[in-house]
Amino acid sequence: MAMTENGRPEKAPAAPDLAVELEECRDRQLRTLADFDNFRRRTGRELAAARTAERDRVVLAWLPVLDHLELALSHASADPGSLLDGVRGVRQLALEALRRCGVVRLDDEHGPFDPNRHEVGAVVDVSATPDPPPAGTVMDVLRAGFAADGRVLRPASVAVSAGPHTGTPQTPQTAQAPRAPQTPWTVGRRPEALRPEAPRPETPRPEGPRSAGPRSAGRPAWTPPGTSP
Repeated sequence: MAMTENGRPEKAPAAPDLAVELEECRDRQLRTLADFDNFRRRTGRELAAARTAERDRVVLAWLPVLDHLELALSHASADPGSLLDGVRGVRQLALEALRRCGVVRLDDEHGPFDPNRHEVGAVVDVSATPDPPPAGTVMDVLRAGFAADGRVLRPASVAVSAGPHTGTPQTPQTAQAPRAPQTPWTVGRRPEALRPEAPRPETPRPEGPRSAGPRSAGRPAWTPPGTSP
């Protein structure tokens, strides 16, 4: 037992009250859950309000386009020539509405093909031109693309150059010599056995009577026709 300076026994520290600590932990947990639930509800309301505001902004930007389109259609029967001017005006209003929404039109594309901004809509044969551009050069924009905040929403459909023809005539060095036809004795043979075998001489058959051998014993000798024995 530890002793103090006065010689008296030192008192042991009081044991922590586990029940009190457990109650405090439960109280902190309930407060954290309540704060998180409030944060979730507040974030949901803010997101809904942001969606509504963005929808209203886009609708208000496109309402003039709809108004001028209806106005052009209403005057088309009375003055058909004014329909073209009306459509041009509506197109300009639509581009202006996109610009106010932060959208950029990609319709002035030149230079080499960029897969991040373009998609191939057609391939143009430029071999007949005096100075054909290299392959993959953007020649024309078939359908405009759009981008917003540096991010491509829809790539532009472009026509690209096929490039000049690179075919070159064959020279005596590059031309291949005709292959010799294969004969039956060269197919499937080893290189050392490619030479054909020389024909074997045939042994002439004797015209005289056959000699009597062991098998012809007791048989009459053969006599050629037209001769007497």
